[in-house]
Amino acid sequence: MNKLKIPAPKYRPGDAPNFENMMVGVNQNLSKPNIDSAPLDMMDHALGLVRVLNDEGELYGEWIPDISDDELLKGLSDMVITRIYDDRMQVMQRVGKMSFYLKCTGEEAIAVAQTAALEDQDMCFASYRQQGILIARGFPLLTMMNHCLSNSQDICKGRQLPIMYTWSEGNYFTISGNLGTQFPQAVGWAMASAYKGESAVASTWIGDGTTATNDFHQGMTFASVYKAPALLNVVNNQWAISSFQGFAAGEGTTFASRGIGYGIPGIRLDGNDFLAVYAVTKWAAERARAGHGSTLIEHFTYRAAAHSTSDDPSKYRPENEQEFWPFGDPIDRLKAYVIKKGIWSEKKHEALVKEHTKTVFDAYKKAESYGTLSSGDRPEVSTIFEDIFEQPTNTLRRQRQELGI
Repeated sequence: MNKLKIPAPKYRPGDAPNFENMMVGVNQNLSKPNIDSAPLDMMDHALGLVRVLNDEGELYGEWIPDISDDELLKGLSDMVITRIYDDRMQVMQRVGKMSFYLKCTGEEAIAVAQTAALEDQDMCFASYRQQGILIARGFPLLTMMNHCLSNSQDICKGRQLPIMYTWSEGNYFTISGNLGTQFPQAVGWAMASAYKGESAVASTWIGDGTTATNDFHQGMTFASVYKAPALLNVVNNQWAISSFQGFAAGEGTTFASRGIGYGIPGIRLDGNDFLAVYAVTKWAAERARAGHGSTLIEHFTYRAAAHSTSDDPSKYRPENEQEFWPFGDPIDRLKAYVIKKGIWSEKKHEALVKEHTKTVFDAYKKAESYGTLSSGDRPEVSTIFEDIFEQPTNTLRRQRQELGI
């Protein structure tokens, strides 16, 4: 007798969190293939899990990257300030200073490590949980905050939802609230780069839930057909806004394995391992620049915070489930590694946290002086007629006259 399957997470509110059997039998010591390897020859990489830091915080395997101490410490610093920034902005949303916010707690390595491995010329098509890209590339915190507060200095002039950042000078494409649009856009940009004979690649990020949209499949098809130099990142953090990754068919197989059907190699990695993200990004970028096409990268991680300030995860998953995630916290893991390496210390880390906390606080006080959602100056009303057409239309002129501005 036929029976319809309704996807459901194994553990719900009131249950004890349990990840014990999640990775049983999964190969976590994978080889590092040649950049011209065929997708079918990399099936183990799509089904396994690339790791560089083991559970004891030691390096192992073939994916150990060539990365300097300075790069490691900058990566740690960028992740720390990203988390402090997130925490501060969430508080400001809760007290009514801004309308909306979305944190990336537990996923900082995915954005920061990949940015460290890319070149400045490479174009980033982010989703809404990669604010670490901006911080790693040096985008001013004050500018980010002004945007989130929708104040008089908001470079988006109050037209974009908070956290929908943009920075053309930093090769960071404007975030879209329509999830998935950045996937085919990134592929198109990469195709143009290759067509012009340039060496820049595109990198784009979507969540596990967005793989169920048409944009994912269209992007994958074009990436395969034209061998676009793109890094196609799927952040599998186990949960969409309130539904687990099984609704995007994540229970049947890995998201990385979907690349095989398109003729694109898939690699699943430990998204909480800064060094693993860095190493796989370097490999995929080298592959793309050499003309071998795209790579589908699944970042296996856990969304430690709520989906956004509009979400309450206590309604659909066990309390404190993030504390039981078997691959730990990305900041704690990199911190432990650099201390063990002898280039960092607890004292230095405490000083770093203190310094970044002050930096974030000072930037926020200045941003608040330009206005917030609940008080102070806002963008001029007249700006709603700007940046629409190169030359104003008769309709816009008439509407502006009716408003008397």
